[in-house]
Amino acid sequence: MKKGWIYIIQCSDKSYYTGSTSNLDSRIYKHQNNLLSCYTNSRHPLKLVFQQEFENIEDALRAERQIKGWTRKKKEALISNDFDLLVELSNHNKKTK
Repeated sequence: MKKGWIYIIQCSDKSYYTGSTSNLDSRIYKHQNNLLSCYTNSRHPLKLVFQQEFENIEDALRAERQIKGWTRKKKEALISNDFDLLVELSNHNKKTK
């Protein structure tokens, strides 16, 4: 089974792009060199701010879909490894639904 990664890129406009891949180095290279037709193309320079490896690509794809639905604050808590804040923000979202 192929390993996978999720990653978050911070764009020049301070927005975040979340993606997943089975080859992180290649994917980041493609983002940096506009070899992908996607959100990041017009937002250079780009900075990889988070990455996490998974045992298989399917788990990485599920994590990507989940993170894409998160608020900016939750993504920033993940990026800074502030898991207490991440849990707090997740619990807050459950209470407001």
